[in-house]
Amino acid sequence: MSGILEKIQSPADLKELGFLELEQLAAEIRGELISTVSLTGGHLASSLGVVELTIALHRIFNSPEDKLIWDVGHQSYAHKLLTGRKDSFSTLRQFNGLSGFPVRAESPHDSFGAGHAGTSVSAALGMALARDLSDAKNHVIAVIGDGSLTAGMAFEALNHAGHLGTRLIVVLNDNGMAISPSIGAISKLLNEVRFDPRYEFAKREAKKTVTQFPFGEAAWALSKRIKRRVEMALLPGAFWEELGFIYLGPVNGHNIADLEAALERARDYESKPTLVHVLTRKGKGYPAAEADAVKFHGVSPNGTKSNVPAYSQVFGQTVIRLMKDNDKVVAITAAMLDGTGLAAAAAEFPDRVFDVGICEQHAVTLAAGLATQGFVPIVAIYSTFLQRAYDQIIHDVCIQNLPVVFAVDRAGIVGDDGKTHQGSFDISYLCSIPNMVVAAPKDGEELRHLLFTATKAGQPMAVRYPRSSADRLQKEVKLSELPIGKAEVLRDGEDVVLLALGTMVYPALDAAAKLAKEGIECAVVNARFAKPLDTELILRLAAKTGNILTIEENTLAGGFGSAVTQLVQHSNLEGTKVSCVGLPDEFIEHGTQQLLRAKFGLDAEGIARRVISSFGERSLPAKKSERFHR
Repeated sequence: MSGILEKIQSPADLKELGFLELEQLAAEIRGELISTVSLTGGHLASSLGVVELTIALHRIFNSPEDKLIWDVGHQSYAHKLLTGRKDSFSTLRQFNGLSGFPVRAESPHDSFGAGHAGTSVSAALGMALARDLSDAKNHVIAVIGDGSLTAGMAFEALNHAGHLGTRLIVVLNDNGMAISPSIGAISKLLNEVRFDPRYEFAKREAKKTVTQFPFGEAAWALSKRIKRRVEMALLPGAFWEELGFIYLGPVNGHNIADLEAALERARDYESKPTLVHVLTRKGKGYPAAEADAVKFHGVSPNGTKSNVPAYSQVFGQTVIRLMKDNDKVVAITAAMLDGTGLAAAAAEFPDRVFDVGICEQHAVTLAAGLATQGFVPIVAIYSTFLQRAYDQIIHDVCIQNLPVVFAVDRAGIVGDDGKTHQGSFDISYLCSIPNMVVAAPKDGEELRHLLFTATKAGQPMAVRYPRSSADRLQKEVKLSELPIGKAEVLRDGEDVVLLALGTMVYPALDAAAKLAKEGIECAVVNARFAKPLDTELILRLAAKTGNILTIEENTLAGGFGSAVTQLVQHSNLEGTKVSCVGLPDEFIEHGTQQLLRAKFGLDAEGIARRVISSFGERSLPAKKSERFHR
């Protein structure tokens, strides 16, 4: 890092720079983003696209007094560089380092924490109302991308803001909509008029004059209708004005002078909410990212590529097989065709794969509607995003016991994206719902069979799987329907039962091998199902050994281990001890999956240690206990 960026200690330093220096600063920021994110991984293309916008925002407004809210937050890297965090930027997404998203505890310039889409306008409106109730004068600015505008929550907030007429600025970062130069020129010309105070004065005076004449009210109403139809035909802003916003734009999002002029007008217009429409290019300044913004939306650190297909890829391949074999199978995702692995299925079956945008609630109820008509919908949504549709899962799917398949991607620890993206809660929130079946495969091969089973279940069924490579895959084999609620014993043992779910099965097997060298024989069970439990097998093994250790990559509160504990307690198995390994009752910070699993005892070494601490002295035969602790 060198040059102008090195001298920027806070946003205030930007206000001393000329436009030529700002252009150089933008180039330096892009260089820093590319060099750092290539090492740490992260959201590259989205942050490259808003460099000039970030500079302009911090020059026109005074953060943190003025509140700047980034929707989703994956485009906030330049913001972090300009708000006192450039010296620690190399720790981006690293354990105990900077988060890849805005975090209020990280900086006073991060006005609102984010990681999910569509929240910015609601939060900004709340801050604006709090400002007004406190008789303060600061500005509140929400920066929302056009992708996030597909979220229903964003429109709910825009509708409410327009209804209230609260002073608020929404910056629409539009990196996908094509607007021709002629339309842009007309819009710019008319906005020059619209934002001129003399225009508002003239409009008020004209109404007074016209309405004094005979039939004046009717004439004024007719003139407004004509004006509105002309605007609807020519201006992209007519829609926003219908919502109660003053519209300004489109503005070249890579021209700092144009951006500042637009933002200044929005800042000084005080009578109602304002929308500034900014056109940007995702991946700007990095040719590879400009050419393929989807690929470079989120990148992995250098040297982390794997030849083994990811679980998402195995899922996508399996969906194609299922769709070929059954023309009633359809697939739905919420703006994640590539992320969930459904892009290939969409290309092969374009009429049977539905991308609904960032609308998880709609995705689930859409699936419910399809299911009522004899179709078998597979809803592919990340664990952390599926929780947004909890009411729809209950009200629209499970109460009616509809055969919807939930493919819960990124379940468990996801790693570097941190606490907004960890799939820590899905077992708990899904197992609590009647009629729901919840399963987790031990490997990629079992994922195939569980997905096939889910399409045959005739009731709601969720299959959760991690963000990782899906090893132990066989070549194309016939899909098998697995018995729902039945586990499998992978290793026999007389002393302790390791009851493992999903990603924890193979670490449990490794732990059992380590413990066997100490003379402790552990049975290892691939639970497969968090709900319903294989009660017959669990109780039989509990009676045999007296010691059960449950292992899950989910919060312990209301999770798989909790259900097993209740089962044993209600079965009156005196002397049986159940201990549970899982995630604690806290939000898990960012860090590599390997590091975090080790931290929470979810690797082979941690499982072995837990067996020692939980069962060593109390439950094992004396000779084995002595060997256990030597």
